[in-house]
Amino acid sequence: MNPQLPPLAEPQAAKGAFDLLIVGAGPAGLSLAARLASAPLSIGVIELQDKATLAAPPYDGREIALTQASIARLTTLGAWQLLSPHETPPLLRAEVLDGASPYVLGFADRRAAPLGALVPNAAIRRTLFERVSQQDNCSIFAGVEAQRTSIQDDGARVELSDGRVLTAKLLVAADTRFSPLRKSQGIGARMIDFGRTMLVTRIAHERAHGSVATEWFDHGQTIAMLPLQDHNSSFVLTLDARQMRDIQSMDAVAFAREVERRTQRRWGAVKLESDRFYYPLVAAYAERFVAPRFALLGDAAVGMHPVTAHGFNFGLRGAFTLGGVILAALQRRRDIADPQGLRRYERDHRRATLPLFVATNAIAKLYSDERPVARLARGMALRLMNATPGARRVVEASLSGTAP
Repeated sequence: MNPQLPPLAEPQAAKGAFDLLIVGAGPAGLSLAARLASAPLSIGVIELQDKATLAAPPYDGREIALTQASIARLTTLGAWQLLSPHETPPLLRAEVLDGASPYVLGFADRRAAPLGALVPNAAIRRTLFERVSQQDNCSIFAGVEAQRTSIQDDGARVELSDGRVLTAKLLVAADTRFSPLRKSQGIGARMIDFGRTMLVTRIAHERAHGSVATEWFDHGQTIAMLPLQDHNSSFVLTLDARQMRDIQSMDAVAFAREVERRTQRRWGAVKLESDRFYYPLVAAYAERFVAPRFALLGDAAVGMHPVTAHGFNFGLRGAFTLGGVILAALQRRRDIADPQGLRRYERDHRRATLPLFVATNAIAKLYSDERPVARLARGMALRLMNATPGARRVVEASLSGTAP
C-alpha cells in the first residue's frame, strides 16, 4: 500500500488552492490521485464529463490487456478488488499470424502463469473513480473544462469553464494524446497518423478461444481477437478509412457475415454482441514530459499504437513513477514540483516507454505495408523471432510486465 505519511494539515481546497491539480479523470489521472491517497496533500481532479458518467462509464468497446505488473499496481490502489470475475478473463497466450501463412509466432509466460487479463476500459475507470471518490484529500471538479492555464514560479493557475479559479503547486495534464494543456505549455509531440481506423466490438463465436489473444496481419487488414468470457471475444479490425466506411453501413447480420469472411471462419459462426466503436489510429510521443510546475501523464505523454496493448500499462506505470517522485519530495520536505524530481520522472518514464514506442510503430508500419518486399520481410521477422529464444523472452517479459 501507499507509504504512511503525516496526516493532512488543514486543507486550502475550499479556497481553490491545492497542492496538486490533475486535468483528466481517465484511468491515468485517476491512478495518480489514488496513488497519493494517503499523502498529506490536497488534490483536485478536473474532468469534462459529469460525475454520473464517471461513476458509471458507458462501454466504449475497448478491452485493456493488463500485464501482471499492472494488475499488481491496481491491487495496491484497491481498484482490482472492485472488479468482478467476469470483467477479468485471463490471457494465457498471444499468437501472431501473417497473412495466409500457417506459421504462428506464440508468446506465453515461462512460469505457466497468465500473461495478464483483459478488462473493459469502462470497468477500470469505474473502479478507480470509486476509489478516488472515497479519498479525504481529493476534490473532483466534474462537468467543467480547464479553459485557461498559467504557470508562474510559485505555482499554476487554472480557470474553469464555470468561472472558478484553482491554483496548485503542481499541474498534471492527463488530457488525452491530443492534449490542449501540453500545447499550452509549448511542448510539442511527435504525432504519427497511420491513416487507418480501428473498429472494436464484442462478438460471440462458435469455436473456443482457449484464452489466446490473436494478432493477425493479413493483406489490407489487421485483425485482433481478444479472449473474453466463454465463447466471447473482443474483435478488433483495422482498415483504411475508405474500406471502413463500407463496414459502418452494414447491419448487425451483414457485419457478422463479414467478420466470418475476413477471419476465414477460424472462430466459426459469429454473432454481434455489442455496438461497434471506431477510433482513428494516431500515436503520440511528447518532446518533453515535464516543464516548471507541470508534468504530462498517460496518453498526453505517450499515446501508443494499440498493436502491443501497452497504452494503459504505460499510463499506470507513469502514475506510480510520478506518484513516487511526489511522495519522495514530501518525505524530504521538499517542493512536490521540485525540478530535480520531475526530471527523474521524465528520465525514468522515457527509458521505460521510448524503445517500445519506436518498435511498435515500426511493426505497425511494416505490417500495413503491402509491397512484396515488406511481406517477405515480415514473414522472415516472425521466423527470426521464433528462432531466437532470447528475443522472444524479452517480448514475453514485456507482455507480462515483468521486464525491468
